Amino acid sequence: MKILVTGGAGFIGSAVVRHIIRDTQDAVINLDKLTYAGNLESLADVSSSERYAFEQVDICNRAELDRVFAQHQPDAVMHLAAESHVDRSITGPADFIETNIVGTYMLLEAARAYWNGLDEVRKAAFRFHHISTDEVYGDLPHPDEVAAGEPLPLFTETTPYAPSSPYSASKASSDHLVRAWRRTYGLPTIVTNCSNNYGPYHFPEKLIPLVILNALDGKPLPVYGKGDQIRDWLYVEDHARALYKVVTTGVVGETYNIGGHNEKQNLEVVHTICDLLDEMVPKACSYRDQITYVADRPGHDRRYAIDATKMSSELAWQPLETFESGIRKTVQWYLDNQQWVSNVKSGAYQSWIEQHYSAIEQNDGERA
Repeated sequence: MKILVTGGAGFIGSAVVRHIIRDTQDAVINLDKLTYAGNLESLADVSSSERYAFEQVDICNRAELDRVFAQHQPDAVMHLAAESHVDRSITGPADFIETNIVGTYMLLEAARAYWNGLDEVRKAAFRFHHISTDEVYGDLPHPDEVAAGEPLPLFTETTPYAPSSPYSASKASSDHLVRAWRRTYGLPTIVTNCSNNYGPYHFPEKLIPLVILNALDGKPLPVYGKGDQIRDWLYVEDHARALYKVVTTGVVGETYNIGGHNEKQNLEVVHTICDLLDEMVPKACSYRDQITYVADRPGHDRRYAIDATKMSSELAWQPLETFESGIRKTVQWYLDNQQWVSNVKSGAYQSWIEQHYSAIEQNDGERA
């Protein structure tokens, strides 16, 4: 196969590209605008492969999308390009509307025009795989909201949508567009919704890389509210395997939820990272001393948790990493790849981090 991966220089996208080039015989066209979170250094190990091609293209540019489809003739699309940071969506939602909604529309239309021109055999085999998030479902009851002995609910593929942030609302909209293009035009689409990813090459505005790098730099480790928000954590390489499994063997029109079976409170995640750093890079005091509690963000969902039974039973996929094994690998990767970290800690990231800490300094949250 020849697979067009949008957002292939991003965190999850680059993991998908690396997996395809390293572990399969398929070819990849990496289409990425290279915004602040796109980093071709994350693909240095595979970019010399004859099965890899790169196109710096904005998914909102229909003419360029048409050129890429015509030139490269892909057999499938894996659509990962998106603005994905909730905090950024709260302060600047316009980019999320433009990329996640308008960009997905443009890509669907380009893919539909290309698909309509294929011969019957290639048309039947073509797939448009849209990669989304569990955040479109809103949030689930927290354990302190459920009666003792009652089972905690999980997100399933039929959970109603109830997005809370501009980010999740824009992703929900893009999911609806993808399903509508299948129902109305017959475009062979598949949707996946995943839980929080973590692992190597993660842009350091997200919780886990932010905590690792701030801890090493002696900076505060910001924890929203009490830190009792719960997330299901999925190691990014497990996710990449799952996504490839879906695009190659998934059923058209179906939705698959992909999770790591690792529900953790945010504060527990921060404590785990601090304890690992105490072991790996010890200093006079514990890294836990750098934890700082800050005001919770608006509309913060309390709990996400994925039921990935369908992926297991129908596509024979299971995560290989536990949270304990995955987080240790992640911390070690950041310790071993300081040049990548140094290169990425500039530009848009530096501007955002300065604004972020300016807000923290104005907050009256107490130091743990």
